[in-house]
Amino acid sequence: RAARSPKMMENKVFLSFTFYSTILILKMYVVAIITGQVRLRRKAFANPEDALRNGGVQFCREDPEVERCRRAHRNDMENILPFLFLGAIYSLLDPSPTVARIHFLIFCVGRIIHTIAYLLRLRAPTRSVAYSVAQLPCFSMALQILLATTPYW
Repeated sequence: RAARSPKMMENKVFLSFTFYSTILILKMYVVAIITGQVRLRRKAFANPEDALRNGGVQFCREDPEVERCRRAHRNDMENILPFLFLGAIYSLLDPSPTVARIHFLIFCVGRIIHTIAYLLRLRAPTRSVAYSVAQLPCFSMALQILLATTPYW
């Protein structure tokens, strides 16, 4: 069992943030693995050396299925990375643990549904609704951070 800092154990909001952030990062790894598997299955490689190793330079090409996976991954990076910053700072503002957990949970579930909708081609507007719902806690956290730091600018 890893040693825990007593201060860290006191911040239940930060522990909740850490849990949901780790889930999201693991989800990003899963999407990266799926992308690699789709590349192999479709024989569509980004680099000539990979194509040569897997059948020939003609397989250094783009593929619509691979590109769909890449877009899902890129969307994660565009949204989860800001969440990591906002959530970490928000955790320092001493918010209600219940309210903070709801923020983190909504974002996490929204991003998971977004990825599922993207990869499984679920009917519109599933993906865009999931995206929009996940943005709400981020805007809320950003606003609270700005309100808390306004006196210092």
